[in-house]
Amino acid sequence: MPEIHEYLRNNIQNALSQMGDVPEEFAVEFQTPGNPDHGDLASNAAMQLAKVFRKSPRQIAEELVDRLDALPLDKRKIRSVEVAGAGFLNFWFGSEHLFEGLRQILKAADDYGKSSISQEAVEGVSSKDPSPSDHPQPKTALVEFVSANPTGPLTVGHGRNAVLGDTIANLLSWSGYDVSREYYFNDAGRQMRVLSESVRARYLARVNPEIATKTIGSDDETIVVPEPFPDDGYLGDYIDEIAAEIFTKYGKELENDVESDVFKTVAKEKIFTEIKATLERLGIRMDSYFNEKTLYDSGRIWKIVDRFKELDLAYEKDGATWFKTTEFGKEQDTVLIKSSGEPTYRLPDIGYHIDKIERGYSLMVDVFGADHIATFPDVVNGVKSLGYDPSGIDVVIYQFVTLVRGNEPVKMSTRKAQYVTLDDLIDEVSEDVTRFFFLMRSANTHLEFDLDLAREASDKNPVFYLQYAHARICSILRKAEEVGFAADKNANLDLLKHDSEIALVKVLLHFPEIISRASESREPHRVATYLREVAVQFTQFYSHCRIIGETEDLASARMLLAIASKIVLRNGLTVLGISAPDRM
Repeated sequence: MPEIHEYLRNNIQNALSQMGDVPEEFAVEFQTPGNPDHGDLASNAAMQLAKVFRKSPRQIAEELVDRLDALPLDKRKIRSVEVAGAGFLNFWFGSEHLFEGLRQILKAADDYGKSSISQEAVEGVSSKDPSPSDHPQPKTALVEFVSANPTGPLTVGHGRNAVLGDTIANLLSWSGYDVSREYYFNDAGRQMRVLSESVRARYLARVNPEIATKTIGSDDETIVVPEPFPDDGYLGDYIDEIAAEIFTKYGKELENDVESDVFKTVAKEKIFTEIKATLERLGIRMDSYFNEKTLYDSGRIWKIVDRFKELDLAYEKDGATWFKTTEFGKEQDTVLIKSSGEPTYRLPDIGYHIDKIERGYSLMVDVFGADHIATFPDVVNGVKSLGYDPSGIDVVIYQFVTLVRGNEPVKMSTRKAQYVTLDDLIDEVSEDVTRFFFLMRSANTHLEFDLDLAREASDKNPVFYLQYAHARICSILRKAEEVGFAADKNANLDLLKHDSEIALVKVLLHFPEIISRASESREPHRVATYLREVAVQFTQFYSHCRIIGETEDLASARMLLAIASKIVLRNGLTVLGISAPDRM
């Protein structure tokens, strides 16, 4: 696609230069029309230049078409160009462009859709200052996601975060970045103290089965816990399982040891092991783990506070330390350190992002839930005020998930610990379906995860539909082999003339652009939506155009088109982290 863009852009710029002086900064841009009746590419260049030429966009567009016809445009690349509406330019591709693109898909195979960072984007590379390597290193990206403290199993909410982050990392990798995946956690805060107290309470109940109990919760939602038990303690069965392990190993040895770190240490290690195993089920492997505690141990946190005070951006009030966020346009200042001495999330997050910048990453992507919308601007402003460039920080905010069964939300109770773990969800609907359903909607929209649909093995299930299309092509290839037919790799593609054949070729050629845009916008759902379009177009092609039974030349051309479709489906599913089965 970029080649045809460049070809058209050069010709349009040439035609415009004959019409008058065009601003140097003007660049012709293209869009893919939503309606195929409006062409394969469209440009609003005439509208953008109306004030420059002091003519109506329609007049400018019509003159442009005349001049493009006079150049002339190569009909094998651009079959026709028309003026539409108030002055849009609509272009239709010629056969040479379409079929050369099809051959590129076949040649690139597993690499189709991959790109590299542009030469200008690679640091230190220019015509005056050549890189010492013939192959300059790509820019680096750090994607931080999941980042749940080790206080319990991953839930459905964590699942959307995990799959989004991993797929964004895949997209960046396909777009030429050297990508690292990082998990940020805190094992020294209030949550971990409460976790330790919860495990210890369950341990003491095993030491003394006659221990006193208390009931917590409301009248319709209660649970019995041993005394003592923190009011905000963790209630899941996993707490009792950890306590049982400790009791098996230590017996009554820790009964009176209030200061022991065993409860926290064992709980953290067990929970983290399970978190990593859950992520592994979804094909997610972290490259690094960053412990918030290191920011305190190094003194960075307190240096940040001191520096803010020097800059008159922090002050003491009511026993707390405040950040002057009013300096950045907020209506009120924000607490950095509570009166209890405990920092709020903003302070370590500022230190963490400074650490990322100092590690030299070109791009730093954070995947956060909607509850971070109000807090993250404070982090960026804090980083900037300390003299660091935050332009490489990009935040992806996702909305939360509701599980639906029988058109009714699945009720979850944190008091009774009746939450659905990510493992529970995977067990019910499979790894592939879990990933796809988390990705098939924009991250900034609330997701209703329909469990009934997710379990259905039919075309109604979107991931089944895509995987079945891939498996069908594999079946076609097997049948061809059984009858002794092998497609001629040099087949005459000009024989592909049916509307469904041309439509399929066109949609396949969009794949690199889809990957690029999804990567730039951090929107994996674009790929999921596109793959459905590929599957639909392939189904249309296959229902209208036989392969086996046609003349050898036509069968070969159609078989190559089927193989190209298989490549795009497989590559797209790979980006989404989903398998492309050969049989179903």
